[in-house]
Amino acid sequence: MHRLRTTVVRLRPIAAPQTAKSQSQARLAAVGGALRTFQPMRSYTASVSAEPFLNGTSSNYVEEMYYAWLENPRSVHKSWDIFFRNANAGAPPGAAYQSPPPLGGAALGLANAQAMVGVQPNVEKLVEDHLAVQSLVRAYQIRGHHVAQLDPLGIMAAIDPGPPPSDIITSNDKLEFYGLDESDLDKVFRLPTTTFIGGSESTLPLREIIQRLEMAYCQSIGVEFMFINDLEQCQWIRQKFERPGIMQFTLEEKRTLLARMVRSTRFEEFLQRKWSSEKRFGLEGCESLIPALKTIIDKSSMNGVESIIMGMPHRGRLNVLANVIRKELDQIFCQFDSKLEAADEGSGDVKYHLGMWHRRINRVTDRNITLSLMANPSHLEAVDPVVQGKTKAEQFYCGDTEGNRVMSILLHGDAAFAGQGVVYETFHLSDLPSYTTHGTIHVVVNNQIGFTTDPRVARSSSYPTDVAKVVNAPIFHVNADDPEAVMYVCNVAAEWRATFHKDVVVDLVCYRRNGHNEMDEPMFTQPLMYKQIKKQKGVLQKYAEKLIAEGAVTRQEYEEEIAKYDKICEEAHARSKDEKILHIKHWLDSPWPGFFNMDGQPKSMTSPSTGLTEEELGHIGHIASSVPVEDFTIHGGLSRILKGRAAMVGQRVCDWALGEYMAFGSLLKEGTHIRLSGQDVERGTFSHRHHVLHDQNVDKRICIPMNHIAPNQAPYTVCNSSLSEYGVLGFELGFAMASPNALVLWEAQFGDFHNTAQCIIDQFICPGQAKWVRQNGIVLLLPHGMEGMGPEHSSARPERFLQMCNEDPDAYPKFSAEEFAVRQLYDCNWIIVNCSTPANYFHVLRRQILQPFRKPLIVFTPKSLLRHPDAKSNFDDMLPGTHFQRLIPDSGPVCEKPDGVKRIVFCTGKVYYELTRERKNRGMDNTVAIARIEQLSPFPFDQVKVETDRYPNADLVWCQEEHKNQGYYDYVKPRLRTTVDRTRPVWYAGRGPAAAPATGNKAAHLVELQRFLDTAFNLDAFTGQS
Repeated sequence: MHRLRTTVVRLRPIAAPQTAKSQSQARLAAVGGALRTFQPMRSYTASVSAEPFLNGTSSNYVEEMYYAWLENPRSVHKSWDIFFRNANAGAPPGAAYQSPPPLGGAALGLANAQAMVGVQPNVEKLVEDHLAVQSLVRAYQIRGHHVAQLDPLGIMAAIDPGPPPSDIITSNDKLEFYGLDESDLDKVFRLPTTTFIGGSESTLPLREIIQRLEMAYCQSIGVEFMFINDLEQCQWIRQKFERPGIMQFTLEEKRTLLARMVRSTRFEEFLQRKWSSEKRFGLEGCESLIPALKTIIDKSSMNGVESIIMGMPHRGRLNVLANVIRKELDQIFCQFDSKLEAADEGSGDVKYHLGMWHRRINRVTDRNITLSLMANPSHLEAVDPVVQGKTKAEQFYCGDTEGNRVMSILLHGDAAFAGQGVVYETFHLSDLPSYTTHGTIHVVVNNQIGFTTDPRVARSSSYPTDVAKVVNAPIFHVNADDPEAVMYVCNVAAEWRATFHKDVVVDLVCYRRNGHNEMDEPMFTQPLMYKQIKKQKGVLQKYAEKLIAEGAVTRQEYEEEIAKYDKICEEAHARSKDEKILHIKHWLDSPWPGFFNMDGQPKSMTSPSTGLTEEELGHIGHIASSVPVEDFTIHGGLSRILKGRAAMVGQRVCDWALGEYMAFGSLLKEGTHIRLSGQDVERGTFSHRHHVLHDQNVDKRICIPMNHIAPNQAPYTVCNSSLSEYGVLGFELGFAMASPNALVLWEAQFGDFHNTAQCIIDQFICPGQAKWVRQNGIVLLLPHGMEGMGPEHSSARPERFLQMCNEDPDAYPKFSAEEFAVRQLYDCNWIIVNCSTPANYFHVLRRQILQPFRKPLIVFTPKSLLRHPDAKSNFDDMLPGTHFQRLIPDSGPVCEKPDGVKRIVFCTGKVYYELTRERKNRGMDNTVAIARIEQLSPFPFDQVKVETDRYPNADLVWCQEEHKNQGYYDYVKPRLRTTVDRTRPVWYAGRGPAAAPATGNKAAHLVELQRFLDTAFNLDAFTGQS
């Protein structure tokens, strides 16, 4: 049977009056199992517009017949044989048809065909009508969701005004759009292959076709999928929503759904009764979210998923913790007790921000499943990339390369999903090789309002979910007051993810029964909406009445289910009163089994040497300066770089890139996975790293020498990211969260670009351990330095990171000398360094893994020092027994007569090399000492004290190249004063205050540089000042 199809006809009519001959061109194509050997083409003397049934979106209805005729004219009916012969002879298609000749008669010529054109006018009408039906089916598939009954309140038209699409048959007069009328409603039409509404039937009356399309696309479910550019995926979705009888549920499924609705609804009602004046951001109005999530989890577990990582905003969070993750109810209820004392370290967080990790048996599949709900701040959608990073890490560690065992679910609010740019950034990570999690299920709790803002002023798109179209994710809108439709859609979403490993969006169109929180009055701003909500019957009551009417449950059974859950809540509430202490670690979302002691403390408080043997340094240096793959042609310029590395290894020295190579290579050899991510990190922004080599003769052939260090080494992942900071840094933070036994680094292209990821830094990295008792060892590499290149790309804004350190500048730490450094590290919220030597950079990277706990590490990395002739380190500084130097003292002539030193200049980073050059030029090597503070936080009070005591007659100067209101001065000055017990002043040498980080004028830059160098070495500069 030849059916109509919605695919654009490949055979397009071409107006060519100059020729009447058919042309053919050889081709190979399999159609219907036959091997085609030519490409048919046609020419018509009539214009295209004169033949409407060949115009527009045509189908294979005529085309397939034509192909069959070209292969074998006898394979088609004689009437088609004559039609195609006449058309190829130049007759217009409308005049090419003639009745089949009588048996034994000769074929009629073109003149006879034209004479008989009016004998069978119905063929053209037949084709037109079938094409019209095909267009009708396509219209419902594309735009049916616009007239679907999605809004439980029935007011969506007021929120998103606009007439229904003219090609959807909302009334019989709309048939005219297709050239049809009421008399055609009972005509039988053959169905195209792009619809499944017929089930086992291939033909249906037009009336039935429209009815079935209405049932598939215009009820409680609206499907957006026709923008997807993959035919297989579109056909899969059509099958799921068009087949007759798909929304059939067993009695057991309905009863389970009702029980889940009872738990979801009664949980919120219980909290409202007990704590009516407490903020909890309840789920009222979208109670079907709980059965929705449980359905997704059940189906995913059935498909082999063992671990699910979830991220969500605050609305409904406690309900999800209780009824999806299965957090003990008494642990939740005790959070409402204002007298509860905090027991863990840290400051904690409000209950509707906390996360949870739980491993349990899924009752539907009887399989183990691990559920993790990530803790997150109030910053909506900020947790999205963090969840994706943690999911990717878990997939990586268990070898799940297809995402069959680990997956993510992200919950969103409608306003935030449309409004927050990080949603878009996260979507664009979804199909990148080093970032894909092989499909995320997104569930949007669409309250149709954002705090007090109407959708019509909150977004420019029809739906809050339109952002998902950028990655061809299907979008299933569903009326949240139809729990069975919700359950069906969630089943399909889970199947989609398991089948295609791509993102999918479930848009739960619901409402918010209360205000933004339980204390808020929504009638101020949405009076009409909330008048309707007050009249709205709850979804549980509606569904229970439906099942009782069907006879699926009795009223007594329904009431018993309610009483049973109420009793569970009451008993848990009674137990919660016995809780006197709040344990934040009970809410930990990312446990690290085996890394800490049973009580969560480090297994030791010592940091071993981070040095390496000469042999290891030589071996890694050899790998760094070679191409470990045969027949691999590298760029000539890179050959020179590798030869330079080999020469350095021979001289037992390393520059910045080689020092990093030594740290990475040694950790990989010791079994530590390393992941380096960011913009252009494979080569390095400054063309210094070259961790990925590209064959100059073979496209996309690469070599990563770091993965050739040792046979049993850990894998090295280095990946250029998308041009995103917020999304990518969040992703890497999540990746680092999954395991303490990996070094995860994010490098900014330039240090100042970190400010577009400020939310991740401020809400997760800086306070993460204090809020959620969650350690994290992520490393941020931020290129920094005043190089005269203008206000952008000069400053990584160290003042911002230093301001957020939790250390008291006015108190000298009371630790023993042996434990001073490690105790400081353990107590701080993050570590901030600005290394001046490759060896120290090497040590701080290795220390990050070898220390017995995890802290974020912020490294202000150099630019000009990457190739500075003096910024090289000897292998002696990297051998066994060596450590990271928190402070590098002056080891020059000043050590011989410390009493004669007039000034000690403290500094950090690149400016050290400018200071030493200037000191040498001035001949002041005996009178001015220069000490480098390499670790700014925690501040090395003990080592600074040694230096200040060593030079009792020296005045103290802090020198920096940054402006006075930026950089390190405001952080360092009170700590230096504390170190010397405020007995000596601390003077400043550096640029003056400014709004911009640096001047845009090269000459002005050099003038400023010389000015502060003059200040630093003018021993009378501060005379008379107090």
